[in-house]
Amino acid sequence: MLNDLREKMKEIDPERLPRHVAIIMDGNGRWAESHALGRVMGHRKGAESVRVAVKTCRELGIRYLTLYAFSTENWNRPQTEVSALLKLLGEYLDNEVQGLMDQDIRLAAVGCLESLGESVLAKLREATARTAGNQSMVLNLALSYGGRDELTAAVNRMVADALAGKLAPQAITQESVAGYLYTAGMPDPDLLIRTGGECRISNFLLWQMAYTEFYFTEVLWPDFRESHLLKAVAEYQRRERRFGMTSGQIRK
Repeated sequence: MLNDLREKMKEIDPERLPRHVAIIMDGNGRWAESHALGRVMGHRKGAESVRVAVKTCRELGIRYLTLYAFSTENWNRPQTEVSALLKLLGEYLDNEVQGLMDQDIRLAAVGCLESLGESVLAKLREATARTAGNQSMVLNLALSYGGRDELTAAVNRMVADALAGKLAPQAITQESVAGYLYTAGMPDPDLLIRTGGECRISNFLLWQMAYTEFYFTEVLWPDFRESHLLKAVAEYQRRERRFGMTSGQIRK
């Protein structure tokens, strides 16, 4: 397996890495069911894959990694599962910050963070403050996040600024809209990876993924390892990103 991993590393062109990778981490529950375990154990096992993905992206030199960790729709799951997910998030923040410090990784978070509860929110604020000076990579957690909610909140802030005379409606551009999003200051994702075999984006980064390359895999998130991420990056590098232009224009 180590030799296979080294071979896949050779396929990666360090000059054409995606600057920003986003991942929809799907399949924890199905993994648990297939192993005759409770769903919570699937989420706990999935936390190991988070650690692997972060480490692999850091070693490759990818600058931004956004993980869809908890959606606004996830609040509709059974309360026992929601409570377990929030507990796991708190444990991650307790246990992984030193590892982020060691790797020079800054932690960020986007979403309706206040709904996470004071205990988790306090840990999140502490972790983001502690890692704020790190510069090699940004690990961005999407928590209580929904793409439509993000756009609605952005419109509300823009309207408020326009009414206050801070924003001229006729001067609104795509760039100014992006500045009102949760991800303001971050580049749009170049590559989206979704595990678990589903082929949809599930209300994730709707504005930001206008030209993102999508990669879907049957691998369930708890089984996702370095080789799978490298395979996704290699596939990304085989694609021609035209952004509405022709192949001839791109190759000039």
